[in-house]
Amino acid sequence: MAVTRISVEALGMLDPLSSLSGARLKELAKLCSIEPVRRAAEPFGPGSIAGQSVYLLSGELALTYGEGSSEVIVGGSADARHPLGKRRGFGAAKAVTDLRLLRIDDDLLDVMLTWDQVAMQNQPGMEPPASASTPGANWGVTTGLLGINSLRFGAFSELPPAHIGELLQRFERIEAGSGDVIISEGAEGDYYYLVESGRCQVERRVGGVNMTLAELKSGDTFGEEALVSDATRNATVTMKTPGSLLRLRREDFNMLLREPLLHAINMEQAKQKTLNGAHWIDVRYPSEYQHDCLPCARNIPLSEIRNAFGALDIGEEYIVYCQSGRRSSAAAFLLAQRGYHVFVLEGGLWGGDRAA
Repeated sequence: MAVTRISVEALGMLDPLSSLSGARLKELAKLCSIEPVRRAAEPFGPGSIAGQSVYLLSGELALTYGEGSSEVIVGGSADARHPLGKRRGFGAAKAVTDLRLLRIDDDLLDVMLTWDQVAMQNQPGMEPPASASTPGANWGVTTGLLGINSLRFGAFSELPPAHIGELLQRFERIEAGSGDVIISEGAEGDYYYLVESGRCQVERRVGGVNMTLAELKSGDTFGEEALVSDATRNATVTMKTPGSLLRLRREDFNMLLREPLLHAINMEQAKQKTLNGAHWIDVRYPSEYQHDCLPCARNIPLSEIRNAFGALDIGEEYIVYCQSGRRSSAAAFLLAQRGYHVFVLEGGLWGGDRAA
């Protein structure tokens, strides 16, 4: 049976969804489907709407409350604009006519509302932070770049809500032309980048020849490896087309993104996690791994960690390590950005007691 999707216009008629930006409503519409319910059916079992916002889109639904009172909610009415049971919990529900319901995960909705409300406070015309040397991003538009999966499971998901406004203010926009080199291999790391529009090419020089590693598009990020590992840039990023980039200074990146996202554990804690099913990942070169690795560790060098996206099980836990913790911190950040549950071995092999 074909899945019926709800329109952006219909979502905009519901509260508090009506306060979301157009970009967010468009994204949400792709994640929602309409649930049909036949006349005389009881659509909700005990606890079946816990953690959800459920809306009556059409039809008539009879609700019975704990004290014995009841009422009929009609789809399209003022009462139906609000999620069922949030204002006043009900004990039973029965479809008076055929119904159409919409269910939205409460956590999903809250994340969207939080980011959009903060973004509205960072519109053009507001005083920029003293550190900003270029025009800030129009977050009323560009928060759409931060897809809901990024906000729920990626780098931005660990950001304390109180720091969201600070992060949005500290991003700076730069305009770039085709062929412009944004970062150069071997240079010091200074910024973290988010592609707002246009496309970039990532290259690394191998044996005197430039090798293309990836192509980046709107919503992709780069520049984090050098910042997390305190190393020089390991690739060159060049604009393939004209576009706009949002960048975050090293100091702001470390304070607002790196620290909340990286979770370091010692060897004793790591071994306990492996007993509970966590997996070791060694991000050193194969020659290092073969000479000196932990039992059952999987070797995925830092330079190849992006190739593991999608191959690793998103539901598992991983502990990454290297010699000192530098390369493993960079790998952990890259994995965490993609929603993986990942930990860093504190101090690497040099800093922990392997016999613990």
